[in-house]
Amino acid sequence: MTNTILTGDRPTGKLHLGHYVGSLKNRVALQEDPENKMFIMVADQQALTDNARNPQKVADNIMEVALDYLAAGLDPSKSTIFIQSQIPQLAELTLYFMNLVTVSRVKRNPTVKAEILQKEFGESIPTGFFVYPIAQAADITAFKANLVPVGDDQQPMLEQTREIVRDFNNIYAPVLVEPVAVLPPKGSGRLPGIDGQGKMSKSLNNGIYLADSMDVVKKKVMQMYTDPQHIHVADPGRVEGNMVFTYLDVFGTDSEKIADLKAQYQKGGLGDVAIKRYLIDVLDNQLTPMRERREMFAKDPAAIYEMLQKGSEAAEKVAAQTLSEVKTAMGINYFK
Repeated sequence: MTNTILTGDRPTGKLHLGHYVGSLKNRVALQEDPENKMFIMVADQQALTDNARNPQKVADNIMEVALDYLAAGLDPSKSTIFIQSQIPQLAELTLYFMNLVTVSRVKRNPTVKAEILQKEFGESIPTGFFVYPIAQAADITAFKANLVPVGDDQQPMLEQTREIVRDFNNIYAPVLVEPVAVLPPKGSGRLPGIDGQGKMSKSLNNGIYLADSMDVVKKKVMQMYTDPQHIHVADPGRVEGNMVFTYLDVFGTDSEKIADLKAQYQKGGLGDVAIKRYLIDVLDNQLTPMRERREMFAKDPAAIYEMLQKGSEAAEKVAAQTLSEVKTAMGINYFK
């Protein structure tokens, strides 16, 4: 059975290690399965819901996100990489879906509620931001995606899509596909920021980016939150909540060495600088090949835009077919 998968990112900045661990690495693995049909969206319209007064920020970062995709190993010959705003059918689908969702239902979405608080909109919530879960439903259903990789915090968004699909199919005709969430591997969780304060985030400026030079990576690792009570090398240190060991657990390949370092640190006699230097080497092994690929692709921006244009054209054909089926089911495809 062929699976259709939709995933993507908002182009509001370069992608970081949290993106790589949480989604990019898994996308690369999924695209290698010939049974999977991958659609990867640069979600510029969604980014504009809270950046409408700064559209240049979104436009500038389309190239950055595309370069990060290619650097991480996504292959346009195996995955359709496209720009959301270039698929006009998505906006029309959103309009039809909005008639199936009440304002009170959108207000109850816990992800939307949390993000509204985080962004401190107050009473000035952009309407586009408020209803973006409905737009996400259009994105997913336009490509009839049956699998959608999401984090735990995004499950309410997918449930909203499932409700819309069920309502549409019951009211009109069974045209749309009800998607299933693909959750991160158990225990993988979200990669915390280098400051130990919640997830790695562009807005918190606590991330290590795929495009960072090795000098920048070294500087950030040396700033990492460890154990504030571990003042002297001889002092016993805590491993729990220590970002260096958290990152080693995620990126390290020598589990025996990492276990030995943890034991030494907890006993006392191992300094923060030593474990940070080891983490720098581990990250260097992971990031150097990606950085080199990124630099190579960045030499030909015209080729990147051509890739995005071809991907968008291919994606539009799929979305147009779905929209035609939707309008026929609704009885509004008057001139067909």
